[in-house]
Amino acid sequence: MAKIKKAILLAAGLGTRLRPITNDIPKCLVPIDEKPLLFIWLEQLHLAGVSRFYINTHYFAEQVVNTLKEHPLYSNITLFNEPCLLGTAGSVKAIIHKFKIDEDCLIAHADNLCLCDWNAFFQFHYTNNAQGLTMMGFETETPQTCGILEVDKQNNLLAFHEKVENPPGNLANGAVYIFSQAQFKYFYALNIKTPDISLDVIPQLLNHIKVWPTDGYLRDIGNMQSYNQALVDSVNLNAKYHFL
Repeated sequence: MAKIKKAILLAAGLGTRLRPITNDIPKCLVPIDEKPLLFIWLEQLHLAGVSRFYINTHYFAEQVVNTLKEHPLYSNITLFNEPCLLGTAGSVKAIIHKFKIDEDCLIAHADNLCLCDWNAFFQFHYTNNAQGLTMMGFETETPQTCGILEVDKQNNLLAFHEKVENPPGNLANGAVYIFSQAQFKYFYALNIKTPDISLDVIPQLLNHIKVWPTDGYLRDIGNMQSYNQALVDSVNLNAKYHFL
């Protein structure tokens, strides 16, 4: 089975909804049972075969760099600092251009907690959508706060609704993507100042997107209530995913 070897982990956000914790620490480093969130991403993906990581920094960038230096996978990481935030799609555009990424790549918002069968995700992509974009979806209890996906029986994405008042379902965008190299052209075509993957890239790709609904655990820990729930859940999750 083909494997994804490279991953872009978007980790530059301000984490304003998670204050006061993020007054002193970036969201990508908040601890889950004393392990920085970004470490969980690195270790889970490395176990699934990812060998090169590209991580963008901005908020508390020096703290992110110094923390990553302590990790055994530091030599596998390439850092990209953004003095001014570029937007999620702007960051990806800059990274794939600067580092000449020319193969399929996983792109993820690394300030969420995501635990799943990564090999099953990769296999789904290469079996069903090797030349397209494969998105991870998950069932959410708060669809009004998420991007909601409409899919057909073949898991083709039919429509995408970003944080609407009356969402047509609860299958949400997990902000974890596998972009085939062929789809990078949509990043290069962007000329917006701070483009967003959900708002500015996905709508252009509707005919090339399939959705993999994970039965794993995916939580946006962007506010204190959700973060505290992740801490409660982590005890049972570790027994299954062994991330701590």
